[in-house]
Amino acid sequence: MRELRIGVLISGGGRTLANLLQVQRRGELPGRIELVVSNRENIPGNNVARAAGVPLVIIPSKGVPEHVFAERVYAALDASAIDLVLMAGFLRRLPVRPDYTWRIMNIHPSLLPLFGGRGMYGERVHRAVLASGMKVSGCTVHFVTDELDGGPIILQACVPVEEDDTPETLAARVFVEECRIYPEAVRLYAAGRLRVEGRRVRILPLNAVLEEREGQ
Repeated sequence: MRELRIGVLISGGGRTLANLLQVQRRGELPGRIELVVSNRENIPGNNVARAAGVPLVIIPSKGVPEHVFAERVYAALDASAIDLVLMAGFLRRLPVRPDYTWRIMNIHPSLLPLFGGRGMYGERVHRAVLASGMKVSGCTVHFVTDELDGGPIILQACVPVEEDDTPETLAARVFVEECRIYPEAVRLYAAGRLRVEGRRVRILPLNAVLEEREGQ
């Protein structure tokens, strides 16, 4: 399994970053988080990175043109030779530079393509799910494209919506699954088991990947 140099992009509390760091400490992440990029000065997630001793680069995005902000983010990623980028509650659109195609993942707290797109993040998603009357919800790991929340889906996990759920209780149930499937998606990527075919991601059997490598 390939050892990845991982970069994490954050905009808020850093819960997903904290989970990824915990998985890394257990030796269950195929690589290391070498860089955290934040687009806000004073957020708890910055302190999560600092406490873990991970290099932190703060690149403010407010009032900055999208292309300028993107150039600065990619410059930081390039400088750290990042192999895989993980968005973790990152709330600024990042156009995908061609050489980063299928090298950026995001996790979203719903079963995409439901309840995604502009303005749908955090508690807003769970409120929308409850208002819709859905009996199930969940989370989605997907590759990032220039279509917001529209990239090919890698993994999804489903949770029940309980009769007495609030946005907070539903969010907590979904987050348990987020903590499970995001590291799993990284492991599949590192093992070379993900193949993008149009809008679908195929997960190859491990033996197929090994046979392919032996034939090279």
